[in-house]
Amino acid sequence: MTDDAEAEAGGDETLTLTQHLAELRTRIIRSALAVLIGMVVIIAFYDLVLEFLKQPYIDLCNEKPAGFCDPNLFIPTPTEGLSTRIRVGMYGGIIAALPVILWQIWRFVVPALHAKERKYAVPFVLSSVLLFSAGGSLAYLTVDRALEFLISWAGEDVQQIFSVSSYISLIGLMIFAFGVGFLLPVLFVFLQLVNVVSPRTLLKSWRYATIGMFVIAAVITPSGDPVTLMMLALPMLLLYFVAILIGWLVLRKRPNV
Repeated sequence: MTDDAEAEAGGDETLTLTQHLAELRTRIIRSALAVLIGMVVIIAFYDLVLEFLKQPYIDLCNEKPAGFCDPNLFIPTPTEGLSTRIRVGMYGGIIAALPVILWQIWRFVVPALHAKERKYAVPFVLSSVLLFSAGGSLAYLTVDRALEFLISWAGEDVQQIFSVSSYISLIGLMIFAFGVGFLLPVLFVFLQLVNVVSPRTLLKSWRYATIGMFVIAAVITPSGDPVTLMMLALPMLLLYFVAILIGWLVLRKRPNV
């Protein structure tokens, strides 16, 4: 579908179910191709990416007394090397393709929006990418503290030996969890812009939001440790109030905001 056709579709709010399904298929295919290209690039630089992901664990082992942890990662099965390489490529491909994926999501929901709401396309994509990057970066910077907490609970006489796949899964899921958590403010701003909820309502619900943020952080945090939970929940709560402020600034001229 061309951009002109998409623009015309954006002005038609009576698209048939078949047209919606065709549009959804187009968006999914484009997103999948972007992820595939990202995977190829990440796998091509696998050694550099793996070294980057291992660095927080290596730094933790170096700063702790000998025997606290082993900075080397192990491959216990013959197939784990290949599966780990594919997993790293998949995680990295999704992150690299995030701008394309978000743009495709926005273009899919455009037909349901009014003309004044469609102008927020670029801010939506840009802010989402920046917030996801900020969340992923925070996860990377705090993963060593999470590992320290988890290792300390294993016991003094327990030797820590991590497989490369389990470590990659942990840090990859942490980056995604923090990234997705940091995207919640974008959702709240969007809901305010389309008049689903008002800034006043969100502000009045701050107690429920506080509980909700901690529950969400507890659910999506893969390590399950309180350090990571707090490091995710507190920024999410702060961004909740930032979303309310942005919504109020944009909508302050509307009545009953």
